[in-house]
Formats: sequence, structure tokens, C-alpha cells
Amino acid sequence: MNLNTSKKQIAVLIDPDKTDVRKLVKTIQQAELAKVDFFLVGGSLLLKNNLDEIIGVIKKNTRKKVYLFPGNPAQIAKNADGILLLSLISGRNAELLIGSHVLAAPILKQSKLHIISTGYILVESGTQTTVSYISNTTPIPANKPEIAACTALAGEQLGLKIIYLEAGSGAQNAVSKEMIKAVKKQISIPLIVGGGIRTKAQLETAFLAGADVVVIGTAIENDIKFLEEIKTIKR
Repeated sequence: MNLNTSKKQIAVLIDPDKTDVRKLVKTIQQAELAKVDFFLVGGSLLLKNNLDEIIGVIKKNTRKKVYLFPGNPAQIAKNADGILLLSLISGRNAELLIGSHVLAAPILKQSKLHIISTGYILVESGTQTTVSYISNTTPIPANKPEIAACTALAGEQLGLKIIYLEAGSGAQNAVSKEMIKAVKKQISIPLIVGGGIRTKAQLETAFLAGADVVVIGTAIENDIKFLEEIKTIKR
């Protein structure tokens, strides 16, 4: 992840619980052909104890950076390149604003991982997602872009380095272009958008609306050919 570039970036999210290690190499190869910029690894739950293994396979088969996208403090692996240290600023659950971070702090310091403080904003997506259930927080209504924009601005003013607009894994609806535009207008830090993006058109719309990075995950889990579709996206 290069925060000092105007180039639009695409990231592939790998959920260890939904990943067959035997098929992962093919996904990595297709991601390389699609000129994906980096990988995120993590999920709301980790039922399998294979985080280090997944990261190891990715790093063995590509030179692209691998960043942790942790659902809880236990999702820390020293063999990653860095971590998106998520603060759930859209919710009012103190554990996900600072509590879990306190527990993770000494582990992260010892790990030497590149830490990127990230304002994580959940957006209502038409159905309850795993992350909204696990986090015990209410997503920002999809038709309230002004709330998302003010939340993102507050995150930047607090010193966060990235804003991540998230509809959630398996979301029915992606974050709207109106919300992306509203947030981008208010902030000067990079904007990541993820969740519910299943088509090339949706990905292009997110870029045009102002997303600096678009994350794809479920679409690839459902059909790896999606990576072939995005090869020609202009960035």
C-alpha cells in the first residue's frame, strides 16, 4: 500500500476461514495478472488457526505487500508487512475504539509491523453483516452520507491516516457513490472502500466517486474469473 501516490489501487481481501490453501496460489497468480496492488488478510472470525500459513503462501508467491485486516487483537502475525490498526469510529463500542488496541499494543510493538492507524466506518448494506453483529454496533444508514462524511472528518482530525468505508463481507449493497463523494470531499487522507463490490462497473464507480483504494473479496471467493474482468480498469 502506497499512501504517497495518486494512483488508484486495488486490494484483494483474503479471509482465512473462507480460503482453501490449495486454491490460494491460483488466486494469487490471477491477482498478479490483474495488477492488484496489495493483499489484506483477516476476518470478523477466525475459526481456523491458519493465519500465518495463509500469509506465508501469499508472500511465497508474490512480492506484493500483505497487510493484516484484523477482526480482533488475536489476529496478529509477524510475517505480514503491516497492519491496518482499525478504530471503529462509526460505532460507540469502546472496546473497538480503544479497548482492544490497548491489549494489542505491546504485541504490535514487539512485532515491528508497519502500523497504519485506520478509521473504520461501517455502512448499512441491506442486511446484517458478520462485522456489524460481532462488533455490536449500528452501521451508518446508507442514505445518510453527511453522517459518514462528518465521522470521517473527525477521524482525520484525531490523527488517523486512512478512512475505510465498509459495507461488510457479503453485503447486499456496496457503499453508494453519493456517500463516497461526500466523504472524499471532507478529507485529505486516503479513502478505502470495500464490501459488496461484485462487478467491474461497481469498482469503476467507486474509483470515479473518489475511492483511492477498492477492496474486493467475496466476488473472488464466488468466482475467481472476476479478477480477469478488472484487468482493463483504467487507474
